[in-house]
Amino acid sequence: MAFDGITVAAVTHELHSILLDGRIAKIAQPEPDELLLTIKTVSGTHRLCLCASASLPLVYLTKDTKTNPLTAPNFCMLLRKHIGNGRICGISQPSLERIIEFTIEHRNELGDLCQKYLIMELMGKHSNLILCDENRVIVDSIKHVSSQTSSVREVLPQRPYFVPNTMEKQDPLSVDFDGFSRILSRKELPLGKAIYTAFTGISPVASEDICHRASLDSALPFSQLSFSEKTALYRQFDAVMHLVKTRQFTPVIYYDNGLPKEFSALSLLSFEQAYPSSSPSGISQMLRDYYAQKNTLVRIRQKSADLRQVVQTALERNRKKYHLQSRQLDDTRDRELFRIYGELIHTYGYSLSPKSRQLTALNYYTNEEVCIPLDPDRSPSENAQHYFEKYNKKKRTFETLSLLIEETKKEILYLESVSTSLDLASEEEDLIQIKEELIQAGYIKRKTSRRKTSRPSSPLHYLTGDGYHIYVGKNNLQNEELTFSFAEGNDWWFHAKGVPGSHVILKSKQKEPPTSAFEDAGRLAVYYSKSRGNDKVEIDYVQRKHVKKPKGGKPGFVVYYTNYSLVIDSDISSLALLPGQP
Repeated sequence: MAFDGITVAAVTHELHSILLDGRIAKIAQPEPDELLLTIKTVSGTHRLCLCASASLPLVYLTKDTKTNPLTAPNFCMLLRKHIGNGRICGISQPSLERIIEFTIEHRNELGDLCQKYLIMELMGKHSNLILCDENRVIVDSIKHVSSQTSSVREVLPQRPYFVPNTMEKQDPLSVDFDGFSRILSRKELPLGKAIYTAFTGISPVASEDICHRASLDSALPFSQLSFSEKTALYRQFDAVMHLVKTRQFTPVIYYDNGLPKEFSALSLLSFEQAYPSSSPSGISQMLRDYYAQKNTLVRIRQKSADLRQVVQTALERNRKKYHLQSRQLDDTRDRELFRIYGELIHTYGYSLSPKSRQLTALNYYTNEEVCIPLDPDRSPSENAQHYFEKYNKKKRTFETLSLLIEETKKEILYLESVSTSLDLASEEEDLIQIKEELIQAGYIKRKTSRRKTSRPSSPLHYLTGDGYHIYVGKNNLQNEELTFSFAEGNDWWFHAKGVPGSHVILKSKQKEPPTSAFEDAGRLAVYYSKSRGNDKVEIDYVQRKHVKKPKGGKPGFVVYYTNYSLVIDSDISSLALLPGQP
């Protein structure tokens, strides 16, 4: 969900209920485009983060602190002068714009009571923080926008402040049915797109959800709807706007395979059945949870880029090698034919006349007549020997290539398992362990440098509803340790069939676990594999004592000759992830 007008309305409502009449005790600017205000209210001290980042503008309450520069930036010093120790006497949002206005009362150098406006604009790359005086004249801003940058509005000291209306969107909070119909009738666009391009503060996701609530296809244009369908659409649109006007916000985060997919200040009925969700205690909590998880994934993805490049390069090289070896192996498929030609020449060659160019003979293996090309300058025995030499050469090539192809195939499987481990990595310690594995495998050279030893990465630990403990390896080294050092003989071992994935250990408690515990372990094996997200995946499971490590095998590679199977999905929402090591 974009940080749309509905989300801003929810943030404004929360800030109004918590910060109104609070005093600004501290003002800090930890980043060039971010402010951190410490505000004291009757209920306690609160920190307000105002971030005007072009990539991720945010406004939320936080308990975290950030390191500030030794010398405060000019904008921070200006705010301290004008609104330091000021009282927040108003927090509002104009219409459903992505704008929050803080009205602040303070006393100037002469002791006179003055009023200032701190305006937060959350508009993507155009996001800004602007300080205005009582006449709405700009005092200064965290980002200056000159006429060379924007032809619509200058954001510079002594310029009048106004909200540009470049999109000519309408206020969704005050529109009636006739106005709603008239506005959408002018747009020859799919219904979903027409709504969010016609009205202020509505994101594409919210627009699609309104269509879903009205049971309408969002791809249809408004002009193709019947009167009853238009009425139903407006009724749902008005119902959503009523929730906004009456401040009935229900913050929610939706997850796809355990990863945050979408957030919203209002429940999205189009997501309810498709994705599991969580309900944070407030809008700030929702934003913190969503972006904290998103930022963690982005950070891990960035830090694993070098390792991914190493693995991907090695994979491409081995796949090319496998393709070439397979083609060469195909060239040896006719080797037996040359042996048979040699035998037939030995058998029937006595009847050949000198300088013969071919021999027609009965193949006593198939009872079919064959025509064998001959070299007229060679005797029958020399022709036979020539075919035997070709046979032996292709036989040696076949035997050698068969071994090489098997080795290359194992290497590809190993590298694919490392690639899956990188996808499963959730913290920096996981990447350190995977890098060590690649060093041991010879894909990365070890650099001798003194580094601070980090804590080792641990397998994931889950608890089932029946009280059974399940452990999941996040990479090949952890899989090896989990299976052959941690698990006991009567514990149960699980793995997705035929695809790279984690080793999953179900602790048996020295008794037969219930069916539900086996299903939970199977779901974890699907979730932490390359088949994550598939509806039905086959899982192999067997008692740990039947799992063996092949001699000279790569880390995490095992063999087993008897097993049970189950087919299951990857929904692990009912399982509790526990902290700590096994």
